[in-house]
Amino acid sequence: MKSTSMNTNKRFQNVNQWKLHASAAAYLAGWKVVRLLPEPVAYRLFSSAAVIASRRGRGMDQLRRNLTRVVGAENVDRALVKRSMQSYARYWCEAFRLSVIARDPDVIHRVDAHAVGVEQVNPHSPMIIVLPHSGNWDLIGMYFVKKVGTFTTVAERVKPESLFRAFVNYRRSLGFEVLPLTGSETSPYSVLLQRVREGRTVCLLGERDLTSHGVEVEFFGETTRMPAGAVKLALDSGAPLHVAHTWFEGDDWGLSLSEPVEITDVKSGVQAIAQIMEKNIKAHPEDWHLLQPLWINDLDRRRYESGLQPKND
Repeated sequence: MKSTSMNTNKRFQNVNQWKLHASAAAYLAGWKVVRLLPEPVAYRLFSSAAVIASRRGRGMDQLRRNLTRVVGAENVDRALVKRSMQSYARYWCEAFRLSVIARDPDVIHRVDAHAVGVEQVNPHSPMIIVLPHSGNWDLIGMYFVKKVGTFTTVAERVKPESLFRAFVNYRRSLGFEVLPLTGSETSPYSVLLQRVREGRTVCLLGERDLTSHGVEVEFFGETTRMPAGAVKLALDSGAPLHVAHTWFEGDDWGLSLSEPVEITDVKSGVQAIAQIMEKNIKAHPEDWHLLQPLWINDLDRRRYESGLQPKND
């Protein structure tokens, strides 16, 4: 009986591994194909897929719950869900095409035309930037490369490893220094602190805690947990911390950069970040790409205690 159970578990593991590698292969193939498509065709394909997904795709119930916290249940209608999915699809289309977009000589001007607070960016001074998963954060990363040179960020170590390596190499080719969240001999925090002390820029996504070490904060009236790394960096280095926000502005991109956040301790610092993010997300709710559970009320206790790492099954 025990042997049968072990064999069954092994078969499930093999199936899951096959699914992971098949998904990675499809992702990498799509990455190559989308870059070759004419821009209007690529955008239409992704937009059409988003419309279909908004009607019956996975995660729509959770998306509605998340949006309800931002704009209220009475404002979460079919049109908002559709716009949200089209925004999410546009992010992925542009992520696949980022190397093509990078060759556009006007791309920086297309961001600057809708930018607020970017005069604070100084290539000769350290800066810590925190932003949510909104608009196209990868493209804004490319914007900062143009403004300050290479910056450093941290990425979740997705599976399989081949996909993670492709992800890292792609972004390195665009000027990003990408540190894996897990699996390295040196902790990402120590490298980030070194970079800031060298006078460089660090950019971190900051509204989803992928570990179990975040800080509980109030966010849109409910409790969630957010990463504390950026605030700790600011306290340990003395470098200014700014909250950035990105959104889609027609065919272009918007970017705002807050004044330096006043930080006296970790908990109040993370709460201050959450409050600024609230205001920014409310201004562009359809561009906040959150289809997963975030708040404690949407998570089972075991998942909450282990962090928000996506399951691999």
